[in-house]
Amino acid sequence: MLGGVVLLGLIGLTCVSIMGRQLAGILNGTTMQQVAPDWAQALLALGIGPVLGDYEVVELGMAIAIFCFLPYCHLTFGHARVDLFLSRSTGTPARLLRAGTEALFTGALAVIAWRLTVGLVGRFDSGQTSYLLNVPLWQPYLAAVAAAWVSVAASATVLLLRWAEVLTQREILHDRPEDRP
Repeated sequence: MLGGVVLLGLIGLTCVSIMGRQLAGILNGTTMQQVAPDWAQALLALGIGPVLGDYEVVELGMAIAIFCFLPYCHLTFGHARVDLFLSRSTGTPARLLRAGTEALFTGALAVIAWRLTVGLVGRFDSGQTSYLLNVPLWQPYLAAVAAAWVSVAASATVLLLRWAEVLTQREILHDRPEDRP
């Protein structure tokens, strides 16, 4: 939900910025400056134009949104995958392959979350800010780090369930539509 809210906010910001940029172009245009220069200048003085730092906000917000979507995507098996080996194997080999793949994915997410945490500490210690808005970069890093560690927890949960499948010799997670009851 948080990722969706962030994404909707970014969409709204982008739309407002594009409309402001276009309107400012019209108001600064030759025709408007000849027909109604006082009116055009009055509107421009109100601040009509692109949103300052829109690129920065979109860049930082997209990182947060992506990491917020990862846990849900993983728990609902929404990741793109190629069943090159799993489509031909069944039983224990398939379960072992799924558990192994899940272990690799959990490990990769843990490395990403760890490195993001290192980056967060570096941004906090350096006091680094964004160029235009002077937003302390540790703040968006903190949101991304929190979501990344939630992703690791979600992936570790799925990993434990995959190993439970191997040990019990039965399907617990029905990640393929044809396997669902």
